[in-house]
Amino acid sequence: MPLFKHSTASTAPSTTTSRTSSESPRRSFFSSSRRSEDTQTSVSTQNTSHSSRLGGGLFNRSHDPAITAARQRIASAEAAERDADAAKMQAKRAARDAKEEARRLERQAAEEARLAKIKQKEAGNISKRARPLGRHGLA
Repeated sequence: MPLFKHSTASTAPSTTTSRTSSESPRRSFFSSSRRSEDTQTSVSTQNTSHSSRLGGGLFNRSHDPAITAARQRIASAEAAERDADAAKMQAKRAARDAKEEARRLERQAAEEARLAKIKQKEAGNISKRARPLGRHGLA
């Protein structure tokens, strides 16, 4: 019997076993298991690249015009909502600024009214002091 040769026929009946499809075939000591792995890998790579070029067939509907149009409508609706939200925030800011300006003007007017009242009282006091003047008949 040769030392490195693989025999397919078995001489002992106890060593004969039936192989299933899930078991890998036996190889000799010098045979490469890498060759069969490379072959399997290249076949799966070819299948993958071939199916990706075809777009996956009937069930891959990503290039369907109706789907594309629906995606575009949703994207434009989302953009419109973002724009509306931004406009709403800007309107809220403008309203808040207008209210603050109105409050500031009210405070300013109240302060001016208070100062005008003080000025009026002072003018009245000065007028009272000025009444007795001119009693010497010069006027």
